[in-house]
Amino acid sequence: MKANSPFQALMVQGTTSDAGKSTLVTALCRYYRRQGVAVAPFKPQNMALNSAVTIDGGEIGRAQAAQAAACGLPPHSDMNPVLLKPNTDTTAQVIIHGKVLQNQSATEYHDYKKVAKQAVLASWQRLSDQYQMLIVEGAGSPAEINLRAGDIANMGFAEAVDCPVVLIADIDRGGVFAHLIGTLELLSASERQRVVGFVINRFRGDMALLQPGLDWLEAKTGKPVLAVLPYLHDLYLEAEDALSTRHARPGRPDAFHIVVPHLPSFSNHTDFDPLQLHPDVTVSFAKSPEQIVGADLLVLPGSKSVRSDLIRLRAQGWEAFIHRHLRYGGKLLGICGGFQMLGNSIDDPHGLEGPPGCADGLGLLNMHTILQTEKCLKQTGGTFHRQTIPVAGYEIHMGVSSGPALSRPMFALTTGDDGAMSEDGLVAGTYLHGLFDMPQACDALLRWAGYNKALAVDFNALREAGIDRLAACLAAHCDFALLEERVQNFRSSKQL
Repeated sequence: MKANSPFQALMVQGTTSDAGKSTLVTALCRYYRRQGVAVAPFKPQNMALNSAVTIDGGEIGRAQAAQAAACGLPPHSDMNPVLLKPNTDTTAQVIIHGKVLQNQSATEYHDYKKVAKQAVLASWQRLSDQYQMLIVEGAGSPAEINLRAGDIANMGFAEAVDCPVVLIADIDRGGVFAHLIGTLELLSASERQRVVGFVINRFRGDMALLQPGLDWLEAKTGKPVLAVLPYLHDLYLEAEDALSTRHARPGRPDAFHIVVPHLPSFSNHTDFDPLQLHPDVTVSFAKSPEQIVGADLLVLPGSKSVRSDLIRLRAQGWEAFIHRHLRYGGKLLGICGGFQMLGNSIDDPHGLEGPPGCADGLGLLNMHTILQTEKCLKQTGGTFHRQTIPVAGYEIHMGVSSGPALSRPMFALTTGDDGAMSEDGLVAGTYLHGLFDMPQACDALLRWAGYNKALAVDFNALREAGIDRLAACLAAHCDFALLEERVQNFRSSKQL
């Protein structure tokens, strides 16, 4: 039986990027799910290269997929109706309701926001009709005054749907009181009224020393500190965007060494989280082969701009490193964009990732790739080719590959054969993201690469344990009665 919801919506905004918005939303989702509330996550606009495939065949930010899991729900495109995937410093692929619209410059997207807002509000309404409670995540900071006009990510959205806001700040990076006070000062009067309280994140130390600051903050603003959340060591949660190495195990001289070239448009790097968490594996993300001393497995990762990343790969000297690695019997795996790089050519006739044109690939697999306007988005699974070892993951790519190399696939999936393996068994490629998530699949791939122990982590179980730990921490340190009272007071003041 569903419990009565204490409120219909709450938005979490941060004083900075990486203040803990995603973490707090995830914790709130799991907490209220445990209370029997039908709850769902929502992020109006996200900018991230880490994405996930949804149950309705769309694409959303990976953090929202993790928040859906916290709610016990499959991810849906309405949970993140606007996703921006950067191509360059000034352009991004614009994804609306899970589907690619077009590439736009920052100026073009600013002008498009009025249309994007309608997509956001349509998704909001659909989710509001389905669930008792929506927990909303903002983007960046509401104090970015240069982005205030037409804002749909923070206070502009909160004002449009009349949603109360909790403001979170990270004390571990320093200046927490300046962040909170400064953010409030840059808000309008109606936006300040919308903030029902504060959460201070990643605290470590003596609360007695922090308390005078909390008392001053509450007296200064008239708003309560709803929670001081401790720094949780060894907590696993998927990164929303920036490459995270915080889960990596300390390197050992005898560890199995996996090297990943760190390319400018490196995407879906959560693929490597299970490897970083592996007790016997070291993962090195390197911008130059000169940073590397030896490698057991070399992995070319996913890329948002395959041809430009291939140019950078060559310029940094990786091509010579790859050939030397293979001559000495090392293994090479390409994932998605990295798989396309292994072929003979990559053709972008429509200019989907830059100027139209064709680029030579590394020529290690006899195949060609053509980028097409329709993006392939699907969740899939199956087994290793001609084996019973299970594998599962998702595909997100614009290219279609063809050629003799595909007659030796890596996987037999429910959606068809996938990937390719070279005749000598040294080079392999796949379009499947998340292929290391299942322990059996991870063990099998590492065994192919030369590591023979079965020690892979259960990635999905680890994520669930992390979400449960977050919710328990929030339950212990958040004054939920005060939060719900403040939300109700906000609602009452709006009705006067």
